Amino acid sequence: MGDVSTAERERVPKQDRSRATRQRLLEAAVACLAEHGWAGSTVSVVAERAGVSRGAAQHHFPTREDLFTAAVEYVAEERSTALRALFPQGAAQDRRAVVEALVALYTGPLFRAALHLWVAASNEEQLRPQVTELEARVGRESHRIAVDLLGADESEPGVRETVQGLLDMARGLGLANLLTDDGPRRERVVAQWAALLDDALGARH
Repeated sequence: MGDVSTAERERVPKQDRSRATRQRLLEAAVACLAEHGWAGSTVSVVAERAGVSRGAAQHHFPTREDLFTAAVEYVAEERSTALRALFPQGAAQDRRAVVEALVALYTGPLFRAALHLWVAASNEEQLRPQVTELEARVGRESHRIAVDLLGADESEPGVRETVQGLLDMARGLGLANLLTDDGPRRERVVAQWAALLDDALGARH
């Protein structure tokens, strides 16, 4: 093999730096959304938080809509990754542990950022199609993963609705958590839901 040219040697690090900058901008966009909402999350604010110039930010994302459309995809991917990572071995834990883990995701910063995206999408035509499509995808994956983790048999009547009810409940706790952290009440709700799931879903197969 011939020697690698100087241009080729320089290109890879440059590509790596470009990917790293893009990643920092997306992470900063998500953090800004979670902390400041849509109105407070301008390209300048995101760029400053990411530690890059506004010009560098606009090189990657020419418009605010470009930046936050990419952030929608990033949040969706991160939420799916977090769901898949809950229990790598599958449904090995008791159902209360599964309920606690799902609720923790819905009351964490990724879901908070997603909520701000929902609000923004309700007012921003450029964001609505992407947010709607990706939320549907995350919703389907959340349901499928919850079914697996709970050891639920959806061929049984009412089981699909029971799992969906769990996810709706977790989402509701996430909404409530925006205003106040009511951990003790949430623990009691989680315990009750785990008991209800054991009654509704029966023994694991």
